[in-house]
Amino acid sequence: MVQLRATPAQALVDEPVRIRVTGLRPSQVVTLRASLKDEKGNLFQSTAFYRANETGEVDLERAPAFGGDYVGVHPMGLFWSLKPKKAFRRLLKQDVMNSPFRLTLHLYDSVYFHDSARVRPRASQTVQRWFSGPGVQRKQIREGRVRGALFLPPGAGPFPGVIDLFGGIGGLVEFRASLLAARGFAALALAYFAYEDLPDKLLEVDLEYFEEAANFLLAHPKIQGPGIGVISVCKGAEIGLAMACYLKQVVATVCINGSNAIFDVPLRYRDLVVTPICLAQECIQIHISGALHLRHSKGDPRNELNQQSVLPVEKAQGQILFIVGEKDECLDSRAYAEQAMDQLRKHRRSSGKMLLYPGAGHLIEPPYTPLCFASWNPGTSWPLLWGGDPVAHAKAQEHSWGEIQKFFRQHLTRTRSKL
Repeated sequence: MVQLRATPAQALVDEPVRIRVTGLRPSQVVTLRASLKDEKGNLFQSTAFYRANETGEVDLERAPAFGGDYVGVHPMGLFWSLKPKKAFRRLLKQDVMNSPFRLTLHLYDSVYFHDSARVRPRASQTVQRWFSGPGVQRKQIREGRVRGALFLPPGAGPFPGVIDLFGGIGGLVEFRASLLAARGFAALALAYFAYEDLPDKLLEVDLEYFEEAANFLLAHPKIQGPGIGVISVCKGAEIGLAMACYLKQVVATVCINGSNAIFDVPLRYRDLVVTPICLAQECIQIHISGALHLRHSKGDPRNELNQQSVLPVEKAQGQILFIVGEKDECLDSRAYAEQAMDQLRKHRRSSGKMLLYPGAGHLIEPPYTPLCFASWNPGTSWPLLWGGDPVAHAKAQEHSWGEIQKFFRQHLTRTRSKL
């Protein structure tokens, strides 16, 4: 009897799943297909072809795929190679607390290419991928000007505190903060525009808003001081780096594919105004996919005219981890991170570290989530190109997620004296 087993059938999204097929004929060729619908009904699918071994088994931990969406031994390939049926859709979890993504695995005889309700799979199984663990609490935050959602791990605490920032997507993005809480961090998913009573558009970065958020987090009884961390991507990483430079509350900062200077809109902090480097419209390119290619449209912070926009990373009192995808097609993030590292070295500061991932794109997210090569972004009339090679990007996500947690534990967790 042919059986398809995926274990565990319920797990956090950053946990691996073992997929095995038994009961096949020796050397039988089969197709494995994964499908998932997001909360808006968008369909994502992946396909891989396998050949059973001499005992009639396909174990994805050992068996190489010989075709489909990837080739070779990739135990979680069916998860990270998911692609949208409609172009430019990004798989983004909205309700992180009450429902998982449900990914259905189908097994078909032979090499199977087409979608057809008339062809029944030999076996199927659905797995649940959760973004929140048992006991994690979500608290809506409306304190002063601060808007967001605070995720607390189970237990009395205190816990290391982290502010989570995304980029030009705006609104409130919670999936990474909820997952960090499942891993022992108190994480504040912080909105800063296009949410509730916050400005609809980002016309300036008011750093005092982010300082208010940092103070709110540190004042919470379940947050372990004396400082907090920041995890950030894209425009959020630019803001995260500014927080590291100007806010004493921030002692550990993760910048994922960001810049070392202020771009597009000014940054204000008390009496300080940092003028931005403006987008060079004439350098914007259209990729063959139809998405905007922005990598070469950003000005060079090393240009003498742009020096006033460069962030003073040497003033950062805490540690900074730059995570860089070499195939980031939105920003020249490697150049920006290298410039920041050079700046630290010139000032004899050893507070920076860079992790460089060849083949990874712009949106480096928790492991086993699919690469988003290009997608629509709110406020843009064209989809944006993010870049990345699926296999290399998947490896970067898996490795960097462990490094991020290690970094925060090292720099945010106090050593408790033994009584």
